Amino acid sequence: MTTVSVDEDAGRGRKAPGRPRDARAAEAILDAVTDLLGEGLSADAISIEAVATRAGVGKATIYRRWPNKEALLIDAVARMKGPLPVPAGTSVREDLIMLVGLARHPHMEHYGRATACLVPELVRSPEMHAVFQAVTEPRRDVTRQVLLRGIATGELRADLDVELTLLMLAGPSIAQNMLHWNPAVPIEGYAEALVDAILRGAAA
Repeated sequence: MTTVSVDEDAGRGRKAPGRPRDARAAEAILDAVTDLLGEGLSADAISIEAVATRAGVGKATIYRRWPNKEALLIDAVARMKGPLPVPAGTSVREDLIMLVGLARHPHMEHYGRATACLVPELVRSPEMHAVFQAVTEPRRDVTRQVLLRGIATGELRADLDVELTLLMLAGPSIAQNMLHWNPAVPIEGYAEALVDAILRGAAA
């Protein structure tokens, strides 16, 4: 990756074209974190100094945006997942297939490797775990609302355990993305197969 300096001290007095300097600096910093994680560095091994060097900024530029390394790591991983998906609302099955399919998309392999590097931090630090949950909950709630809508419309059984179903939908994808837990399960048709298996017990 070619490093382009975007430190706020650079080019003072000139108006840079394109995105505001603050936005470009933040993107360069987050890119640096995900690059380092994707290269196999553990969260412990990544330092603010290493991130600053990779991003071409000063450490002070990072600390003006994030109070510590943990907050920076979580923001970087959250950014890798992209914006919240918007289900079409046509049917519970189609919406769930879309959501599961996003988690198993090939571009998520990089995210899976980066997340795997964060697991020791999540296990060891209650603060990191709480921050990670805060990042994960909005995305989890998208799927939750699909399930609740299915209960309301009669597509899903009224006594469905929504939170357990969320776990059943997400857990296999996490295991496959991070660990390639069962290489015998093909990527092709994975989302449809998983959703249909769960709906056999969840459908009304």
